[in-house]
Amino acid sequence: MATYAIGDLQGCYDPLMRLLDTLRFDPRQDTLWFAGDLVNRGKQSLETLRFVHSLRDAAVCVLGNHDISLLAAHHGLRKPHKSLKLLLDAPDYPELITWLAQRPLLHVDNQLGYAMSHAGIPPQWDLATAQTCAREVEAELTSPRVAEWLALVYGDQPDTWNPADSQPDRHRYILNAFTRMRYCRADGSLEFEAKGNPFDTSSLFTQTRELTPWFASPIKQALGVTVLFGHWSTLGYYNGNYVIALDTGCVWGGQLSAIRIDTKNQQPTCIRCDDYG
Repeated sequence: MATYAIGDLQGCYDPLMRLLDTLRFDPRQDTLWFAGDLVNRGKQSLETLRFVHSLRDAAVCVLGNHDISLLAAHHGLRKPHKSLKLLLDAPDYPELITWLAQRPLLHVDNQLGYAMSHAGIPPQWDLATAQTCAREVEAELTSPRVAEWLALVYGDQPDTWNPADSQPDRHRYILNAFTRMRYCRADGSLEFEAKGNPFDTSSLFTQTRELTPWFASPIKQALGVTVLFGHWSTLGYYNGNYVIALDTGCVWGGQLSAIRIDTKNQQPTCIRCDDYG
């Protein structure tokens, strides 16, 4: 029995199949953890969503920002990306979108010693706070008033965590933290413009704004688990600071990567995505 964590798919079904062949994945005994962004931009969002849905208990998937955008488009709040047309027109689309809306923002397995969310866990939160915040927003995503709620939670503010904020502001911060976060300012507030590799010393953007990756913030709380996340293709595979970054840019012509998390060997298995990009 093996458990693998895989980075952002974004509709890259064929590379996923090649990766699973390389891993010799067996859904009867193995489990896949997906770091969110199952859909959008890639050529095969329908096939990707169908496959992950078909895995049932053999798959764990958290929601990413592109998955949230699909939910918003479903409720008429955003224009869907052109790559989603086949998915939106599919006869099983209602079943797939209902299943997607029920995915969590955060998955924690204390026995394995890992937590997974699409973008990470903001530095101010301990694990209990992260779990409480995730459950709060997950309840809204499956509520009858989800369309009204989604209309309120798009935006970049507030960028600082304040548990006493009004519910829309609190939920907007939580959703952004779990699905859009990359950099923090010195005070721990979130910054959404910078997307470059934090280890690229030539990046004047991050130097002049004194930005730090969320996982390297000096105010980061100890969580007691290693955080798996995607969302940051320019960062690529990274293992340090009790985090493992898994988005290696498949949809941009990079690679699709997986690590086995039920053993101590955390070397990634990667396959090229030359048919994308």
